[in-house]
Amino acid sequence: MVKAKMGLATTLILLVMFVLLQNSQPVETRILFWSFTLSRWVLLLTTTVIGFALGVLATLIFAKKERR
Repeated sequence: MVKAKMGLATTLILLVMFVLLQNSQPVETRILFWSFTLSRWVLLLTTTVIGFALGVLATLIFAKKERR
């Protein structure tokens, strides 16, 4: 089971890295009143990390509620 999880994690990391490397063009990003230009891979990496962190946080919150 541990080997399967490690294999899945490695595959997901490689897939994310492949997608990031394919998207190196600069893109203009607007968030509320701010506008800035950055590489598309930076934007993708940032949203991936934020999504992962929110998923972990939601899991911890729901696990804590179930223990009560």
